[in-house]
Amino acid sequence: MTAPRIFFYVQHLLGIGHLARASRVASALAAAHFDVLVVTGGTKVPGFPAEGIKSVALPAVVAASAGFSGLADINGDPVGEEFLARRRALLLEAFHEMQPDIVITEAFPFGRRQMRFELLPLLGAIEAMAPRPIVVASIRDILQERAKPGRDEETVALAKEHFDHVLVHGDRSFASLPETFPLAGEIEEKIIYTGLVAAPAPEEPDDVFDIVVSAGGGAVGIDLILAALALARRSNPNRSWCLITGPNLSETEFAGLAADLPDHVRLFRFRKDFPALLKRAELSISQAGYNTVCDILQAGCRSILVPFAAGGETEQRLRATRLAAMDRAVVVPEMGLNAGTLGNALDVVLAKPRPLAGGLDLKGAQRTAEILRELVEARRI
Repeated sequence: MTAPRIFFYVQHLLGIGHLARASRVASALAAAHFDVLVVTGGTKVPGFPAEGIKSVALPAVVAASAGFSGLADINGDPVGEEFLARRRALLLEAFHEMQPDIVITEAFPFGRRQMRFELLPLLGAIEAMAPRPIVVASIRDILQERAKPGRDEETVALAKEHFDHVLVHGDRSFASLPETFPLAGEIEEKIIYTGLVAAPAPEEPDDVFDIVVSAGGGAVGIDLILAALALARRSNPNRSWCLITGPNLSETEFAGLAADLPDHVRLFRFRKDFPALLKRAELSISQAGYNTVCDILQAGCRSILVPFAAGGETEQRLRATRLAAMDRAVVVPEMGLNAGTLGNALDVVLAKPRPLAGGLDLKGAQRTAEILRELVEARRI
């Protein structure tokens, strides 16, 4: 029997969280003997998709602003119809060449509305294919609240018309889809919870730091890094700090940070062994993105969370608040963040015992592979 073919579309626009989660799922699918092709549409990020995973990179687009309004190329210039048409053609070409058994769209139709110019034609091509592939939406557990009327209804209509299943990568005891998507009941029969998609339990790191500070993709984390660096400068020099800016921080800002570092502070753009660093760290200071939180839970690390809130973002704030209620983190608001507020939180957190690793279902990648295997086998019967 041939390996089931999976066509996995993922588009990251600002941070790298969507790409990182999709890459973890893709690696689990490949390990379960699926033939996986990951189609990416954002800036190149080292290590994603993982080594050995087949991928196609469309001409990259990014969010034109922190509020996700508009699309730009990697130079920050608005993209025109000719550029978008080229992307659309390449996407459809890759789809027809693979002839997949399963199509996964990461976020869409619950997010990535900006990509309808190519995803609606892709859904049309899927519907015209015989036999038609199984179509699955892959979404995180907590969605961004929608302010514009009609958006949730539009999502439901697309899900009903084109999608067979919606895989919610979360632990239902922590967050259920209806809490941030009120119309979930209209597609309840399509929803399957997988558990949180965490990396495998980490090995021992090559380096050990007392405090690990990370800013996700780096596009919007400079204030967190600056506050942490200011705190590190005035803190105990016997306590080692690791600052990870993210790959998307500008060269100018990175060079400015690197120019005059204290001896007990190291600066990196990216650490492939980030989960392992958390395993030995006394404390993690980070935003509250999905993947970072999963890594913190997997490592059992103390945590200060500074949720990203620009442009009306609500997802990270809700995740951070829930973890604080579980006594798994202390939350510091992004507004007014400085070395003083961060230092006060640091004193509180380090006085607490180190939490136990886990606590929530972190096997979402492996469970996704099991679910898709069951769906394929049910169709073949």
